Amino acid sequence: MKAYLRKEVLARRNALSEGERNKKNKAIHRRLLSLSAWEEANFLMIYVSFGSEVSTDYLIKKALAQGKKVAVPYCLREERKLMASVIYDYPGDLIPRTWGILEPRPEALRPVEPGLIDLCLVPGVAFDIYGNRLGYGAGYYDRFLPRLRPDAYKIALAFEVQIVDTVFPTPQDVPVDLIITEARMIRP
Repeated sequence: MKAYLRKEVLARRNALSEGERNKKNKAIHRRLLSLSAWEEANFLMIYVSFGSEVSTDYLIKKALAQGKKVAVPYCLREERKLMASVIYDYPGDLIPRTWGILEPRPEALRPVEPGLIDLCLVPGVAFDIYGNRLGYGAGYYDRFLPRLRPDAYKIALAFEVQIVDTVFPTPQDVPVDLIITEARMIRP
């Protein structure tokens, strides 16, 4: 069921033209940047977007320009774990690594404790209105998110075509606190 849903929603997301995605990205960015949670956060973890995901390039640059600390994910494939690593130069600190996604280069790897993160932007394939997410199937974020402080804000960025009735959540799935699309903010 999850594999079918993942394939279906990825096809819908991939079908959006670059122009459509750019327009929707701007609306999503505006909504996120208007939140007090963004304004008050000193330390952010931001996924580095790839493919047809909601773009995070502008958000990473904006956070760094605002003097916020920014960490990005680094995959420890052998351990099937996600590590947060601080970056100072975007995209200069990064190189293509796991699945071609930009991650910190070895000399720019600066691990940080998840408990220091105030706000975490979480990627995903599909989301329901209860804050549940369907990821890409490897479980990296489901193992990482419980390591955040209980008061760390977990926000998913998604296009409206990624919102579904259910993602068939399991007990180990960690819901997000807010989903921002180009059309609305979904507060579970």
